[in-house]
Amino acid sequence: MKDIAAILVNYSNQAELYKAILSLRKLESRVKKIIVFQKQGVVVRENQLHEWENFVEFIDTKEDDMGELLNHTIDKLDTQYVLFLRDTDYLSPTIGVEHFRLPNHKAVLATTSYDRDIVIHRPLLVRTSLLKQKKFLSASYLPFEEALFPIWLAGVATACQFINEDLVKQSRKMMDINTMEKKKAIQKYQLEIVKTKAPTVSILISNYNMDKYVETAIASCLLQNEKCDQMLIIDDGSTDKSIQKIERFMERERVQVFRKKNEGKAKALNELLSHVTSDFILELDADDWLDFDAISVIKKQVIDLPKAVSVLYGNLKKWKQVKEEVLYKEVAKGYAVSGTIDLLSYRFPLGPRIYRSSTLKEIGGFPVIDYENGRLYEDVSVLNRLIKQSSFCYRDFTVYNVREHNESITKNNHIKWNDFIKTIMQEK
Repeated sequence: MKDIAAILVNYSNQAELYKAILSLRKLESRVKKIIVFQKQGVVVRENQLHEWENFVEFIDTKEDDMGELLNHTIDKLDTQYVLFLRDTDYLSPTIGVEHFRLPNHKAVLATTSYDRDIVIHRPLLVRTSLLKQKKFLSASYLPFEEALFPIWLAGVATACQFINEDLVKQSRKMMDINTMEKKKAIQKYQLEIVKTKAPTVSILISNYNMDKYVETAIASCLLQNEKCDQMLIIDDGSTDKSIQKIERFMERERVQVFRKKNEGKAKALNELLSHVTSDFILELDADDWLDFDAISVIKKQVIDLPKAVSVLYGNLKKWKQVKEEVLYKEVAKGYAVSGTIDLLSYRFPLGPRIYRSSTLKEIGGFPVIDYENGRLYEDVSVLNRLIKQSSFCYRDFTVYNVREHNESITKNNHIKWNDFIKTIMQEK
C-alpha cells in the first residue's frame, strides 16, 4: 500500500538531493509521491530519475515562508504519512519497510542527529492527520529556519516514538562556527518544561517599525520552557505593518498588547510599567530574541539576589543580519560596573537588563530626559538613575540574542552618543 509522501527540504547540493531521492527506493512499495522543496540552482534533471520521474514534484521555494509553504502543501496530501528528509539526509541502505511502522498510540517517528556534543531530534515519519492539526510555525517566528523542524517536534513530544536504529544517514559536512551556534540554540528546545512559583518575571517589549523582526521576538518569549508571568507589548505609533503582526498574539495566555502614538521608547515602557505585577522585569528589544531557557535561567539567578541589587545582567550573544539570514558573531561577555563612569564606558549595551520592579517604580520608571525628549539611550538613562542609589549584579549567563541590522535606531544615531554623555554627566 502506497501510504507515504516524502518531502525533501533545504538541499543545497544537486548530488546530495539525487542521493536522497534514490535512497527512497528502499520504500518503493509505500512511497506514493516525492515532493522536493527546491532551492534556486539545485536541480535534478528528469532523465536522471528514471522510473521515479512520475512520482517527483519540484516546488521552487524562492523567498517563500518555509513553514507556511509546508503547511499549504501538507493540507493537500491524501497519504497517511509524511516522511521528512533535509539538508544532507538520505535513508540508510540497511533499512527496510518494516522499520517505518508506528504504534497506534504514537503519531511521530523521530530521529536524532549528532554533531560533536550537540544532539538534535527531528521528525522522520509523521501521521499526516497530526501535521494538518499541529501546524509548522511561520518562518517569521523563528530566528533561523534551521529551527523549524526541532521546534515543531518539541510541541508534540508526547506523540513521539524515538528510534534507536540508524535509519537516516547524513553526508559529511564541515560545521562552521555559525552552524554550530545555531545548533546549540536549537538543542535547547529539547529541554524539559519547568514551572516555579517565585520569583515572578515579566517581559516588556516596546516596538517601533520593527515589523521584520517583532514576531521573532514575541515568539521567542512564548516558546520558553518556563513561561513568564506576564508579557506586555506596546507599539509606539509604528508606520509599518507592526501592529497587525503584534495583534496576532493578543489572545495568547498572559499576553497584553497596547498601542499609542509615537513619543519614544521611554514613555512607551512607562505605560507598560504601570501594568506590571511581577517581582522582576526583563526588557526585550523588538529586534532581538531570547533563548528557549531564558526565563528559567533568569528565575534561578534572581532567587537569591540581594535586596540592594536593582539590576541583574549577564552576557549578550551577537548576530548580524545579512539579507534574510542571521550570522553568528560572538558572545560579548559582561563585567561588573559600580558607577556612572563604569556605565558610560561599558563597551556594549549592558544586558540583558533584568530590573527589580519595585525599585524601578520607586524612581518613576524610565526617565524622559531633555536630550531628544527621551527618545534615545533610554536604557542608559534609567541605568544611570538606578546605579546612583542601588547596586547592579553581573553573573555569567547567556540567554539574550542581539540582532545587528541596518534599521537599528541606536546604530543610526551613534554620532549623538557624545552629546548624550554630556547631558548625563550634568545630571545630579
